[in-house]
Amino acid sequence: MLQNNKENNSAIILIHCPDKKGIVASITEFISKNNGNIIYLDQHVDSANNIFFMRIEWSLENFSVPKEKIHDFFETLIANKFQMTWRLYFSDEVPRMAIFVSKLPHCLYDILSRYKSKEFKVEIPLIISNHKNLEHVAREFGIEFHCLEINSENKREQEEKEISLLKKHKIDFIILARYMQILTEDFIKHYPNKIINIHHSFLPAFPGAKPYHSAHKRGVKIIGATSHYVTPELDAGPIIEQDVTRVSHTDSINDMIRKGRDLEKIVLSKAVWYHLQRKSLVYNNQTVVFA
Repeated sequence: MLQNNKENNSAIILIHCPDKKGIVASITEFISKNNGNIIYLDQHVDSANNIFFMRIEWSLENFSVPKEKIHDFFETLIANKFQMTWRLYFSDEVPRMAIFVSKLPHCLYDILSRYKSKEFKVEIPLIISNHKNLEHVAREFGIEFHCLEINSENKREQEEKEISLLKKHKIDFIILARYMQILTEDFIKHYPNKIINIHHSFLPAFPGAKPYHSAHKRGVKIIGATSHYVTPELDAGPIIEQDVTRVSHTDSINDMIRKGRDLEKIVLSKAVWYHLQRKSLVYNNQTVVFA
């Protein structure tokens, strides 16, 4: 789906490459010489590894290079010269997102409310779950719902069905909104750095089904949440966003769960926002987030 509002018509490039002189000058000159107006520029140099990172966005109004030619021009004139790994995006492209969920509704409702209020510029064609509990939520928001129950015997078969649904709906990326299933490596390879997960930040200190109970017994003083891209190594993918809040002896287990779920909603939505805005760049299992 394309939006024709010229105010929002811009090009975005995310870059990483070996650091050397002249990168910023070459890119900005390419844009200015073709009558483009830069509206965002941020850069970072990893001095230890000599890697340059950049996000640049410019208005396409009056830009002399046709939209469909920008990729070829940039590749030939700049990217090849500096050995860049780079991606080009356009602000009028609306990504298609799928949500995976199990039984807990808090992250799902938060994402859908932001979607409904148009805070998130995204399409959500379907919600996939391994339980039927939240089907009514999908109906409330008019979104297609699929329940694919998973066990150790049918996991591969069910994941193949999920991938088929994702391909059918031309899904660009996936949100695990407290989806309590471990994705296989075969599934993940279909969406590298395009699956975003959320979990509490007790791992690995308090694993298992009741981490807040374990943490309460230990008298923890800080709880948190982490959102990251999914990789085959469990909960070890590149981190996009994190946050913490203090707790004390006066907080009950229910208080800790409530505070933790509030954090999960906020942290996951921030991660989704950065992804939608093309502000997260993955390199060597780390992220550069151009906030």
